[in-house]
Amino acid sequence: MFTEYKNLPNNSRVWIYQSDREFTNIEMESVAAKAEDFINQWTRHGDDLKGSFTIKYNQFLVLAVDESFNNVSGCSIDSSVRFVQQLENELQLDLMNKMNVTFKDNDHINLVKLSDFQKFAKEKKITSETIVFNNMVATKQDFENNWEVPAKQSWHKRFLV
Repeated sequence: MFTEYKNLPNNSRVWIYQSDREFTNIEMESVAAKAEDFINQWTRHGDDLKGSFTIKYNQFLVLAVDESFNNVSGCSIDSSVRFVQQLENELQLDLMNKMNVTFKDNDHINLVKLSDFQKFAKEKKITSETIVFNNMVATKQDFENNWEVPAKQSWHKRFLV
């Protein structure tokens, strides 16, 4: 059951999928329509899930579920992964590579392999103040407050010199 993202409670669970490239305007419309359709039929053992999505920077798809309405199950998480894999195939992009890391350089978003991120940190091209995207956040509140943070406040800090 689709609901507006802004209407979900702060403790809603989120999953962040970062694309290896920006979505085009046409792709944005397609992703939004398909995400709403998916959420409208998303269930847990036959029970509706109350969910939503948001797209940030034309590059991050965030799925969210209000677990105070119904908890997600392994099967419902699996169905969301299949949905994301379908998007990957249709749009010829990568949304699930956890070895990619994103960070900001002024207003530009950079996506690099983890090994390159580590190299940039050693070369001090990335510092403790570099804004990174912490895709490990688990709730809507964390997403809104701790997703886009200085590297020193994220798991990325382990790579800083």
